[in-house]
Amino acid sequence: MAAAITLRPYDHARDYDCVNEFLIETCPADHIPLNWIQPRWEYMHHHPNIDEVDLSKIGVFEENGRIVGVVNMEDRLVDAFFQIRPGYERIKPQMFAYAEEHFQGTSASTGRTIRALMIHEWDTELTALASENGYERWDDFREEYCRILLDHPIPPPTLPDGYRLHCLADGVDLRQVNRVLWRGFNHLGSPPDEELPGRRRVMSAPNFRHDLTLVAVDPDGNYASYCGMWVVPQNRVAYVEPVATDPDYRRRGLGRAVVMESIRRVAARHPRVEVVWVGSGLEFYRALGFEPVFNLFPWVKFLD
Repeated sequence: MAAAITLRPYDHARDYDCVNEFLIETCPADHIPLNWIQPRWEYMHHHPNIDEVDLSKIGVFEENGRIVGVVNMEDRLVDAFFQIRPGYERIKPQMFAYAEEHFQGTSASTGRTIRALMIHEWDTELTALASENGYERWDDFREEYCRILLDHPIPPPTLPDGYRLHCLADGVDLRQVNRVLWRGFNHLGSPPDEELPGRRRVMSAPNFRHDLTLVAVDPDGNYASYCGMWVVPQNRVAYVEPVATDPDYRRRGLGRAVVMESIRRVAARHPRVEVVWVGSGLEFYRALGFEPVFNLFPWVKFLD
């Protein structure tokens, strides 16, 4: 007789590393994940927004002390994500019920109270549960995942005259990092100093790679474009996050240069890594050679 599946709230001190290992263990050999890629969990917990989230809302499903499923948010309780150990698909109804009980919030696009279940497009069981329970799929808000296979040489990038690439392992100007990310994600005004501890926190994550994270530097020494990189050697995968270019420097090939040089260095320093993922389907990435592979779709129900 199979052991009973137990459910309990997430405890960060106890569970953070255990979920890390769970995600590494459940990343398939063909590199097409049904669960999060491990760096996304790590990035979530080192992002400053995590301080505003009640992590105890995460549900941990176990069998004999071994994690077999996790229902989690990222940076807000509107969205519920499902991480499932292969062979335990039978717990999906319990995971679905847990998400319905613990997750809801205000939609940024409509201002209404909603719940969004983020479901892998290949997950027929959860898709059926959502459809049967009155959820609607919002295609416009899907998360696209694209990849580059490292089965071919990556040529060195070219840069405009006077520009150079700088690796953060050779030194970090935190204020410059703050500026390029603040402006690169289209925030208005000057980057506030209150953002600095959060930038430092992200770069302190264990799998964040200073030696593979690059910035393009202009002739006056200003950071113009940024590409962060994470590597999980156990799964032979790398993950691009975040990428940003200051609006004053766009359309000069700088974003292309930092991303492709970071990938080239991954291939050179980690020859066993076979694929680089990015959680975006923007045309920018497709033009670099990233191919779309799958989507997470939000299945939404209005609660007001």
